[in-house]
Amino acid sequence: MPALEPILASYRDRVTVRRSGTPTGSCVVYWMQRAQRAHDNPALDLAVDLANALRLPLVVFFGLIPYPGANLRHYAFLQQALPDTARRLAARNIAFVIQRHPQSDLAAFCSQTDAALLVGDENPLREPAHWRTVLAKKLRIPYFTVDADVVVPSRLLLKAQYAARTIRPRLQALFADYLVPCANPHAEVAFPNPPSSLDPASDLTAPWPSLDRTVPPLSTFTAGTTAALDLLHHFVTHRLATYPMLQGDPAADATSRLSPYLHFGHISPLTIALAVRNADAPDLAKEKYLDQLITWRELAINFVAFHPLYDSFECAEPWAHRSLAAHASDPRPTLYTLPQLEAADTHDHLWNAAQLQMLHLGWMHNYMRMYWAKKILEWSPSPQQAYHSALYLNDKYFLDGRDPNGYAGIAWSIAGKFDRPWFDRPIFGVIRYMSGTAAARKFDAPAYIRSMYALAHRPL
Repeated sequence: MPALEPILASYRDRVTVRRSGTPTGSCVVYWMQRAQRAHDNPALDLAVDLANALRLPLVVFFGLIPYPGANLRHYAFLQQALPDTARRLAARNIAFVIQRHPQSDLAAFCSQTDAALLVGDENPLREPAHWRTVLAKKLRIPYFTVDADVVVPSRLLLKAQYAARTIRPRLQALFADYLVPCANPHAEVAFPNPPSSLDPASDLTAPWPSLDRTVPPLSTFTAGTTAALDLLHHFVTHRLATYPMLQGDPAADATSRLSPYLHFGHISPLTIALAVRNADAPDLAKEKYLDQLITWRELAINFVAFHPLYDSFECAEPWAHRSLAAHASDPRPTLYTLPQLEAADTHDHLWNAAQLQMLHLGWMHNYMRMYWAKKILEWSPSPQQAYHSALYLNDKYFLDGRDPNGYAGIAWSIAGKFDRPWFDRPIFGVIRYMSGTAAARKFDAPAYIRSMYALAHRPL
């Protein structure tokens, strides 16, 4: 494989060699999982470069398989993007093959197509990381994965980061090397000769019958890279300039709403970061948004990568465990069951509005996500039960559920992760408290409540 070493080296710290060997076969296969796009995708770009160096065609494999906690809402959004991805791949002379559960078997596909090597993306979450480990043991061909969904490669951080203030300077010190355009993001495959027996269109079928269909699809977001790029353009053109003043206002339409597209990999964080950096907007606006996009998002990814219990209350810092344990027997003036929370059936209209936004939009403003989770802590018999309820609702209804950002947000809100001790109070201990009174001083809470109740066709 010496002839390929310069290509691998050009991707610097993004590439992991999961299985080495000599590439001998009739095509290169790219396994698309986390980075579901043909635009600004370093993993796909590496596959194109390797295919051209080997003078072989490139085939993208996408397996439509069950993912823990995902339901019809998530799969409908995922599938809606596939034709857009197929068109963009075809423009680069890349074949696209989709296999649906239970027939989806990547190792068998590599054998059937006589793959010379396999390239894939990386995913720090427990289940996808396990898939990659198991696959590497099954293969007999070289297998590389690429860290394609961060601006700064995750491995450069080396260890767990404990707060935004610790990770921020480390990331910023690397911007000169990594906050730069992809080297050749539109490179085409020079030898497009995919096996004639592969017909990706035949696999564009509905999800399997056993899929959870209790959560309906949404019309509030249009999936795919083209829609994400349009939304990004609108944001940097019309909203970015006022972002510092309005970002904390859930009643204002001031945020980018790109989190579902980042979660499904329809758009790269690098694409967003470069568009923001090059926008005609005040420097403060750019700094504020890039801090959310890079510092906080990559802190969340680091959290998932280095904390095996990222989706458990046990991830809390020792000070948070001690404080919450000391208040475990505090009386809870109000308790709600999980079905009551799920139905937005509480006395707090502001919290209900946030839950209704989750149910009917599949998205929630970040300020309200924090308020939402902290009230679940206040209204639950124990922090452990609160954590379980928040995770269940987050993963079930949000389009960007089952994501490092969501897990880090719940850990921050309920378990004090990445935060510091505050004033001691009942139930919360020294976990930061948020109130509806403070929210009403921050933004037009009644307007937000009216808007979300109207969205749900629910009387106040």
